[in-house]
Amino acid sequence: MAGRNAFYAQSGGVTAVINASACGVLQTARRHSGEIGKVYAGRNGILGALTEDLIDTSVEPETAVAALKHTPGAAFGSCRYKLGSIQEHRGQYERLIEVFRAHDIGFFFYNGGGDSQDTAHKVSQLGAELGYPIICVGIPKTMDNDLPITDCSPGFGSVAKYVATSLREAALDLTAMSRTSTKVFTMELMGRHAGWTTAAAALAGEREGDAPHILLLPEVAFDEGRFLAKVEDALARYDQCVIAVSEGVKGPDGEFLSATGLKDSFGHAQLGGVALRTSDLIAGKLG
Repeated sequence: MAGRNAFYAQSGGVTAVINASACGVLQTARRHSGEIGKVYAGRNGILGALTEDLIDTSVEPETAVAALKHTPGAAFGSCRYKLGSIQEHRGQYERLIEVFRAHDIGFFFYNGGGDSQDTAHKVSQLGAELGYPIICVGIPKTMDNDLPITDCSPGFGSVAKYVATSLREAALDLTAMSRTSTKVFTMELMGRHAGWTTAAAALAGEREGDAPHILLLPEVAFDEGRFLAKVEDALARYDQCVIAVSEGVKGPDGEFLSATGLKDSFGHAQLGGVALRTSDLIAGKLG
C-alpha cells in the first residue's frame, strides 16, 4: 500500500538546474512508493496549493520525468510570493493545510531560496499546531549560494560559469578597443548580501593582469579612496580596468549604494545601478 501523498513546488528566480532538482524529487519518490504515494506539483509555486491548482505527476512516464534534467525554465511554473507571519496571515496557512488534508498530503517539498525555506518551516509549525502531521523539506535553490548549512546550492555552479564567461568576453572586447576608446568596464552582478556570484567572476582570469582587476563584494564596505587608487593602478599597469561589482555593495554607513527607495515583492530593498554609480565616480574623479 502506498504511503501519503507529497506536494512539490518551485519558487523564486529560475536557475538552470531547478528542474533537475524536481527530477530528483520525483524519481526518488517513485523508488519509495511504499512511503510516498502520488507527488502533486503546485502550478506557480505555493500559489498552486492556495488555489488547489495541482498537477498529478504520477501520470507522467519515466522518460518525461528524466527529461526534466535537460529542460530549461521551471517545468511547473514559479512565483515570487512570500507568506507572511502565521499570526498575521493565519488564513492562508490554514488554507494550505485544508488543501493538503483534502489530497492526503503528508510531505511538502519546497524548492527555493531563503524565503522558501522559511515558508516550509512555517507550514511545519502550523501543521504541528493544528494536529496535522506533515513533513516539510526545503530543497535548496539559489544562485546566491547563501543558504545556511548548505555547502553549495544548486544554481550557483551555472551562474558562476555564466558570469565568468560573460565577463571574459566583455574584457576581450575592451582590450580590442581600449587604446582609442573605453578603458574601464564595470559589470553589475546579483548578490544582496553574499558575494559568491561576484567572486566567481575571478574565474575569468588565467594569468597575472587578466580581468577582472577589481571585485567589489557586499561583505566589504566600499571605500571610495581605496577604490579609485586601485582603478588608477590597473590603468597604469594594463591600460584598462575591468570591475565586477555586487548589487548589494554598501557604503561605510552600511547603506546600499544602489538603493532605489523601492521594495520588491518580498519586501526587500529594490537594488540596481551600482555599476553606473561607480562608473560615474571614476569619470568624475579620474576623468
